[in-house]
Amino acid sequence: MAYKDFIEPVHTSTKRDYLKRVIDYPKAKASQIAKQFGKDYWDGDRKFGYGGYFYDGRWKPVAKAIAEHYDLKSGDKVLDIGCGKGFLLFDLLEAVPGLQVCGVDISSYAIENAKEEVKPYLSVGNATHLPFKDNSFDLVLSINTLHNLRTYNLEKGLKELERVKKKNSYIVMDSFRNENERVNLLYWQVTCECFYSIEEWEWWFKLCNYTGDYSFIYFE
Repeated sequence: MAYKDFIEPVHTSTKRDYLKRVIDYPKAKASQIAKQFGKDYWDGDRKFGYGGYFYDGRWKPVAKAIAEHYDLKSGDKVLDIGCGKGFLLFDLLEAVPGLQVCGVDISSYAIENAKEEVKPYLSVGNATHLPFKDNSFDLVLSINTLHNLRTYNLEKGLKELERVKKKNSYIVMDSFRNENERVNLLYWQVTCECFYSIEEWEWWFKLCNYTGDYSFIYFE
């Protein structure tokens, strides 16, 4: 298990006004709408989620770095848990032709509006009950997804991820290093159920026998 950050440039490329997030619209209502993971969350107003999640190539350098780090090659199998519209999987296919990709997401809207090239490989599913055999994938990814689970399901999700991988995995969670980042995270998030410090996340990993790589997103 090692800390490896592939996505900080994607995260920090977006500017965030944390106070505006909680002042302009009732946060509780925004979260209720966002947690439906429907059109409002993906392609509605920014206060409900992404504010329009369309392919723009932002994941290309991430895909390239992941492919190089894990030495992915044609024929390898990759699963993305919480794949959204499949943009990262599409860019992985571009980076490694012949890769076998698979994605699951709890949002039927995301799957229905996924990138056409990878849509046949995506399905609606839950991180706590993955419909795959043990040791099915050379690499399992889960970026900004597992922290949306309640604590009683987080353990299930981490253990399911560990079960279906045969080699490597990489996950990303929201976290904080100080009180300022903790408050910013609470202000900004609309779907996150787990609010843990670095030390607490690492405690979870050990509890669930998670052996893969990981990194955190901070709201500075």
